Formats: sequence, C-alpha cells, structure tokens
Amino acid sequence: MEADWSEVTRIPLPPPAPNAYLTPVTTFAFDSHQELLWAGNDHVNISSLISVLQIRDLLTVVQGRVSSFFGRDLSRYTSYRAGSAEDGAIKKLLFCDKGVVSISARTVHLSIRRGLTQWHLKHPGFLNLQCMAFTSKGVQEVLIAGLQSQMFKVDVEKGVVTDTIEAEAHYTIMKRAGQYICAGTPNGAIHVLDPATCRVVKNWQAHAGWINDMDASASFLVTCGGSPRPLYGPTLDPLARVYDLKTLLPLPPITFQAGAAFIRMHPKMSSTCIICSQNGQLQVVDLLQSVMVSVHQANIYDTYLTALELAPSGEALVLADTQCQIHLWGSPTKMRFSELNIAPEFPDVPAPVPSLPWSTEIPLSTIGMPFYREVLLSAWPSHVSYTVGAPPPKIDPEILASLKRSDIGGHAPWPRKTRRYQVEDNRAVQQAKDTLAVPRFLSERLQSDPEIQNGQRRISDALESLADLALSGSTKKDVPVVYQNFEIKYSKFGVEDFDFEYYNRTSYSGLETHIANSYMNSLLQVLRFTPIIRNLALRHTASSCLYETCLLCEMGFLFDMLEKAEGQNCQATNFLKTFSSLSLAATLGLLEDLSPNTPLTVMIQSVNRFLMGKISVDYRQISPQVNHLETALATVAIESTRCTFCTSEQSLPDRQLVHDLVYPSKAVRQSPRAPRPTFSTILKTSIDNHTQSKGWCGKCHRYQLLSKTKNMQGLPSVLMINTAIHNPEARQLWATPGWLPQQIGVIINSGQIFCYEGKDLTLHLARGAHNITVYELIGVVADINSGENQKPHLVSLINVAPSSINAQDKDLWHLFNDFLVRPTTTNEALRFDVGWKLPSLLTYQVLSGSHRIDDTWKENLDPSLLYRKWSQFENANPDTFRLLSDDTERPKLGFQCAIDAEFVKLEREEIDLHSDGTHETVRPSRLGLARVSVLRGAGNDAGLPFIDDYIAINEVVVDYLTAFSGISPGDLDRMTSKHALVSLKVAYKKLWLLLNLGCIFIGHGLPKDFRTINIHVPKSQVIDTVDLFYISANKRKLSLRFLAWYLLKEEIQQTTHDSVEDARTALKLYAKYKEFVDAGILEPMLNEIYAKGREVGFKAPSAVAGLGVEALGTPGGSATASPSKKSAALARTTLGSSLR
Repeated sequence: MEADWSEVTRIPLPPPAPNAYLTPVTTFAFDSHQELLWAGNDHVNISSLISVLQIRDLLTVVQGRVSSFFGRDLSRYTSYRAGSAEDGAIKKLLFCDKGVVSISARTVHLSIRRGLTQWHLKHPGFLNLQCMAFTSKGVQEVLIAGLQSQMFKVDVEKGVVTDTIEAEAHYTIMKRAGQYICAGTPNGAIHVLDPATCRVVKNWQAHAGWINDMDASASFLVTCGGSPRPLYGPTLDPLARVYDLKTLLPLPPITFQAGAAFIRMHPKMSSTCIICSQNGQLQVVDLLQSVMVSVHQANIYDTYLTALELAPSGEALVLADTQCQIHLWGSPTKMRFSELNIAPEFPDVPAPVPSLPWSTEIPLSTIGMPFYREVLLSAWPSHVSYTVGAPPPKIDPEILASLKRSDIGGHAPWPRKTRRYQVEDNRAVQQAKDTLAVPRFLSERLQSDPEIQNGQRRISDALESLADLALSGSTKKDVPVVYQNFEIKYSKFGVEDFDFEYYNRTSYSGLETHIANSYMNSLLQVLRFTPIIRNLALRHTASSCLYETCLLCEMGFLFDMLEKAEGQNCQATNFLKTFSSLSLAATLGLLEDLSPNTPLTVMIQSVNRFLMGKISVDYRQISPQVNHLETALATVAIESTRCTFCTSEQSLPDRQLVHDLVYPSKAVRQSPRAPRPTFSTILKTSIDNHTQSKGWCGKCHRYQLLSKTKNMQGLPSVLMINTAIHNPEARQLWATPGWLPQQIGVIINSGQIFCYEGKDLTLHLARGAHNITVYELIGVVADINSGENQKPHLVSLINVAPSSINAQDKDLWHLFNDFLVRPTTTNEALRFDVGWKLPSLLTYQVLSGSHRIDDTWKENLDPSLLYRKWSQFENANPDTFRLLSDDTERPKLGFQCAIDAEFVKLEREEIDLHSDGTHETVRPSRLGLARVSVLRGAGNDAGLPFIDDYIAINEVVVDYLTAFSGISPGDLDRMTSKHALVSLKVAYKKLWLLLNLGCIFIGHGLPKDFRTINIHVPKSQVIDTVDLFYISANKRKLSLRFLAWYLLKEEIQQTTHDSVEDARTALKLYAKYKEFVDAGILEPMLNEIYAKGREVGFKAPSAVAGLGVEALGTPGGSATASPSKKSAALARTTLGSSLR
C-alpha cells in the first residue's frame, strides 16, 4: 500500500429489487481475469461492478480501439440469482475461465460472467456449506466444506460431485496456499490439508475462540480471530498469528492493538500483509520486520467493517461495512484489479444512424423533404432571425495553473482580469486562419513563376502570416499552426523537389523527418546549440577516431553540417543509421519500429540517458586519461548506502549524467502549510535524492531496508534534465506562467546542494558570500499533442544566443519543429499548457560557457587518414591510382579535386495507391553510398584518383542499380568482394577532411550526391558542370554523357557508370569551360550546345555496331570516326596538359 492510497469510491451494494432495502455484503472478491469486483448478499443475489472508465474503454473495443483505464467510480455490470431463498446467503466466490463459482449453504452454482447459468448443483449431503478451494487439479475441481461432517469434490466442467470425503472437523474458512489447503475450524484451530487426499498434514490451535479471517501465500499463513475474555465476552485478539508453510512451524505473531479482524497477504510482496480492524484501522506489515508498519485509516464513523479483500494486482483494496457500503481503496493515479486484464463482454453498441451528406455540390433534390403548406424557415426575413447562445469562453491559463481539484470539480483564485460576471464576446471573427497550406513543389513554382531563377525566388506569402498567429490562450483544439506536425510531400522528382524554404527563413537549419527514428531531431538540435557539447563533439570528430559505432563523431559531423548549411534543410541520416545499428538501443526500446506504442516523451527521455552515457564512452576511447565530456556532463557525488537494521554503511563514487525531476508527494502537496514548490526546490530534491529501498545487506546476509544518501562533490558544466511528468499535479506546476526560470544558481557547501532562482539568486550574487554557479537555460524539448487528427510529436524551443560569437546577443528563442524553424518570444517558448504542450527534457549550461565557440579544431585536423594505405593493391599501378603524398600534396585551401559517387538502393519507396488510380509517395527510397572516387584536379597528375573507396554495407541491398552505379552483387560484401572495402565512416571522414581543409570539389550534379552522402558543401567550394553549361531560359540542364559527346568527342557510360570516368569527364568539361571563358565565346557556345541538343533530343547518339542503319555521327566526323575510349593514362596526360 503506497503513500498516496486513499478511498477512491464508496457505493452501496445495489438492492435486489427496485424500492427494496439495501442488503449487507456477505462476501466479495476481485476477479482474477477481468476488471471486475464481485459481491454476494443474503438475498442470494450476486452483483459485479466495473470502473466507469473501463466500461467506456470496452465500449470502444467494439469500435476497434483497445486500451485500459482504471477509474474512481464503480458501475453495475451484471446481477443474477445464484439460488433460492431457502439456500441462504452467498458464502464464497471463486473464479475460473468458465465463469464464477459460488456456494450457499445448500447449493453450488456456476455462471458465466454475463450472468447466464452453466450449472446449479444440489446434493443431499449439502447441509451447511461455508467454504471452498481449488484442489490439486487447479481450476478444474473444487473442494467444498462447511459445518458438517462431509467434504465434497466437485468437477467444475461437468457440475457433478466426483468424491465424498469424511471431514476431520467442521470448517468455516478455506484458502489454497501453494502445495497445501489451509482450513479454519469454528473453535480457532487451523488444519493444513493435502490437496490430493484432503487429509490433515498439520494442525495448530491459532486462537482460543474462533477464526475470523485467514489468508495464505506460498510461504506464509496468517490468521486473525477471537477469544473469550472475562467480563468482556468474545473479543478479537490483539495480534495476528503467522506460520511458515515451508517448514510447517509457527513464527512470531504480529501485534495489532486495535484488534485484528481481517487480514490479507500481498499478492506481489511475499512477506507483506495488510491487517484491518473493525473500526477501519489499516496496517501494512512486513512479516520479517514487523517493526516497519504503515498505518492508514478508513473513513467510517457510525459503522464498522464486515469484510476486506485485496485485488490480485495488489493495487486495489475493498472494504464492506454494516451500512451495506462498499469502499474502494487505491492510488488515484494508477489502479487495476487483475493482472490479466481481459476485457469483459458488453452488449453490442447499436450502429449510429447514417448522416446525410451535405455540401454545396449536392443538389437539394436529393434530400427528401415532407409536404408543407407554410413558408419554410429558410425563407424567413433576416430581421426576425436572431443568434442565440455562444461558445463557452476559454478558461484563463492562470486559473488552470492554480486549479485545486475537489470531489465536485475544481476551484482557483480569480485573476481579476475582468469585472465580476463580465463575459467575453466569443463571436468575434477569427483574426488569423489556423491552417497552413501545403506549398507547391519547386518544379511547379519554376514553371509558373519565370522570376524564380538560380535559387533566387520569392517566399510564399503564407509564411508571412505565421508571425501574426495568435499563440496565447491556445487549447488542445486550436494548437498554433507552427506547432502542428508537418509532413514532407514527394513529387516525381523526389524529396529534392519539396519547398523546404517555405517553412524556414532563418539562418538556422532544420532537420527532415522522412528518416526512421527522426523523433530525435529535437534533442539533436538542443545539443547542437549547447556550446560546450558542440565544441567537444567537433574536437573529437577532428581526431583520429575511426570507430564505426562512435555516436560522438556522427554528432560532430551533423553539427558541422548544420552550421555550414546556414538555414538550408539537412538530415541526420548517418547519425540515425549508426544509432539504429546499436543493439543496446534496440534492447532499451529506443527504436520507433520496435516500440510503436511507447509515448515519444518517454522515448526521448530514455534516449537522453542513453546518449549521454554513449558519447561519454566514445570520448574516453580517444582520450582515456582525461574525459572532458564526462566532466562537462557528470554531477559528482559520494553515495552512501546504509542498512537501517544493522547500521552498516558503504560509500561509492557516483557520477550522474542525467537527472530526472522528483516532484513532491501527495501528502506534502495537500499540506495547507506547504508552500507551492518552485523549480529550484524540485531540482535540488532531484539531484540530492535521498531514497529508501530494499536491497541486499552484506552484513545481515539478507534483504533489508537500505537508505541511500549523497554527499555532493562537483557540478557539471551542462545540466541535462528529464522532466518526468507522470501525474496531473506535476502538469499543473508546469502550466504555471513563469514557473520555469531562465537562470538558476547552484551552491555546493559541505556536501549539500542548494538551488536558487529569481530574487533569491540575485540576492546571493549580490552578497558574493558563496561560490555560486549560475546556469542558463539553453533549450527545451516539448511534447506536442496536436489533437485527434494528428499524432503527438516533439519540438525544441532553443535560445540560440549562447551559441553565437556575438556577446551582445540575448534571448534569441527559436522554435525548431523538425524542418520548420521560426523565431519566437521568450514568454511563448517557456509557456506550457496541460492540454497540448508539456516539456520532456531541459538543458542548462553554465553562464560562463555562453558565446565561447571553439573552432580551433579546424587548425588541428588529423589528415593522416588521407595518406593511409588500406590495401597492398592500392598502389599496384601508379598510373591508375596513387595516394596523396604527405610531403608534396597536402590538401589546403583552394586544392581542386574532382569527385563522383555511386549508390545502391537499401529500401524501396513506400507508395499509397488511391482508388482513382493515382498514387502518392509516403516515404522515398533510401540509397546508400557504395563507391566514391576523388581525383586530383590540377597539376601534372590531374585526373589521377587518390581516393577510390568501395564501402562495405552490412544492410540488405534491395537493388544494386548496376546499370547506373556499376556495382554488382558481391562487390560490397567483405567475404566476396575483389575490392579493398572500407567502412562508411572512413569514406565519409575522408570527404569531411577535404571539405574542412578548404578543397574545391568539381563534378557533375553534385548537390544530389552530397545530399545522399549526407554532407553539406558550401557553394564557394563547389564547381558543378551542370551549372556551368546551363542557360536558365531553356529550363533544361544537360547530362554529362551529352556534354562529353558534344564537347569532348568522347562516349562514356556505354554499359554502366564508372565514378572515376565520370569525375574525370567533369574535370575535362571544367577545363573546356575555362577555354571558352578565356576566348570570350562562352555564350555562343552555349547556344550552339542547346541547338544541337534539340536536334538529337539532348541524348548522346551512339554508333550501332552490326546494324544496317546509319547512326548519328560524333560532331566533327562520321559515326565510324567516333573516338574510342582512351586509356586512363592517356586521358590523364591530355587532361593534365590542358589544365596546365
């Protein structure tokens, strides 16, 4: 019984008939299969009750939704007669798969849970039955006994007596306990019976008078009863007897001065029992440590209790009194009766009456109308029509924040914003439309708007209205549009055709959502704008780390890409791919595909804990001596564990990377003298959390109650906090305006921690008496529940000012809703609503770390990877491949190199087919890097590759795209490939090093390649031959094969693509472009190229060998005179001379 247990519901037992008197409860029991409580009375009537919320849920099951709720109220389920009036009251209830077994004095009855009788058994030997229990055959057979000399075994399936046994005594109560059946006699004795033979194995005289109640588990038997007392008569004993059923020996009794009337063993805690007196005193006692007692009091006044029962789940308790009332006890926040939780059957819900469709397109003639003689209502003049009623006014957020719940609703202080009884006019025209239209694709905008050229285009006017949207007073039904869940739409040109700039006009890049596990986007954005984590991640990435599963390196790659993008959309493909490949992430349920029903706020908090630990380990792999990252994240303390029984103590160092907030208990919250908790007080309690729990004591050699305390030693530079909101009271705290402070101060003094905010923080800073560490709020990850039509999602609200190098920047809050980014106000960012917006995690950083952006990692790059030999065959032929020389060919600013990459398909696109034959792309295909080639771009060795990596792929390749990639099955398998394979990280890091060393990349159609590789290269470092030979007025870009055929007189890509050949061709086209520019003939040559392209359909004609038709010739000659493909060495020699 937890501390927040209290009376949840009190109802009278329903009378047997209308206008009849209430009847007392003779027995009740919780159903072991379903969320039902069964009760019997002396009118031979059995009633079952179920929580109202459960009924609502089960009615929903008929409609296709399955979920479980446990509410406060009990609603009637079934009621049926279990016997005639002469059979007497119901004595005992048992449950099986077939239904409910009940006994009265002369009958045994089985009904299904809906009340229909399965069998009703009478027997001449049934004289005064009192109790029953299942035998060794389980729920297939019951043993019944009573105040008579015979016991009977009854087959539950057939409803017949299978055996008659002579009883050694009369029995009034019976319990099945492990391998025995325990039975109580009228004279206070306990008999332990063998379930198979029903013979007495052991007996004890538990009480001198009678057995009032008894319960048993697999290990223990507990009883309470009475004894005759001089001058007082029969009186309940002030103790409960305890017996060990394994050794069949008595144990020390439990003292209970109020008089033990009822007792139950806890179904989950084997050594814990609940004892109750007739006046309602409840005590939770550990049989092994009877000094540890938890006391509760039932709310009864002019009555006394007659029965007690504990649910099989241990989460609910029910009491009955002499006034025929049923008291349901439990935790208001969590309660269930059964562990199985099988949904009860309910009558079918009648199908709703179909509604008539009504729209402006449907003719009125299709709507049936009755005959009429008078003028229709729609024909009335407007001056006789009036608008009545009004929508209910929205409740002020300040009222909701201070709302205190009671039995009839809630009450809160009036904020005095309006006069008393003043009502707001809710019929005002809505000022801002709460929808955001889906933007057109870039290809459609390019066709309809001729002014959109070279990336210079106008932003849609729809986004202009985002700044005018009313954000205050929003409820779950009208969540601001900028917080809603946006999806990427796909045209035939793929995701590149989506208008991302429509959603983001800032200089801060958003992250796309079409990737698995992209719910982590919000957390990654917060970490990217935390300067200390950003600096350490990039410093580690620039080191020599080559571990494939290093998330810290992938985080550094992502942060660098987001900074270089400067507002262009990015994607965390490589980071999420590495994260998804970790087996521990799948084990912890952090992958969306494996945990579809887990709330996102729970998953992101688990990811926060996992990610902080993982990147700390990753940093230690390269810097084992000094782990700066763990120092920046860990709260250091000495944790002392003390046994409350033997007082032995053990101290161990403790380093906490993430803190979960711990909110005040219900008893503290309801105290009238307790002040309203502030964020700083809750944070202090959460960091310096003193707990008590059961654990193994090495000195006692048994499980004891252990007390854990912390002696604080040091503070981190970054505080990662999970909000851990699990109850309505915590939600109300967060809904309080201004409850989350932007700055907090923390002091460690003599091993204790103190937290301050607001005026208290200002006062301590002014005094300067203590060394106080001030933290600044960097960002919040919030859980957004947009309503019924959208699934919940996560957004981040970040103050980007601390990550700016300009120390004058203050309070620059932005909303990051995946790829939608917009500035917002501080009040809006830190305003929460219990209906639709609640925080999931917070990030605080020391104030002294703001504006400290460390870019020295660019000067300390480790380029040794570029000179590293991965295979003994790499330099076998220096004319076709040669690594860069560390002495003479170190890449530097302006170093030109040609690049091309080939890809394979790892996942096919997901397409939704509509009934009209059209289709819509739900998720595009996913490509993986298979080969990347980088060639020297200038000098004597221009065109000679120094990187030609084939990437080992561990995933399943659904399509090698051989015709376009030149990759064949087996080329990317480490077991069968003839190439020297490298990991994706090695290939990526080579390109990343070239990028940050200032190299210039030359290629054809590079933006798509860079996007698939997941790297962002600034335009100043890209020379794309697609754009060099392009006339914007023609709206068509030329292929590499066509340009090579026309300008270079070469035929490439005849059968498959080759990345080295394509990169070298792009390098030659760049040389040809410079020739045209130097000669001043670029514009006429472009016109000539497009004119020739229109003649041949912009396709390179090929000589068709062996056919009797004439093919188009290569420019400057016939088809037979077309130049053949030169060797690599000859091509390089020609290219080198032209570039020189």
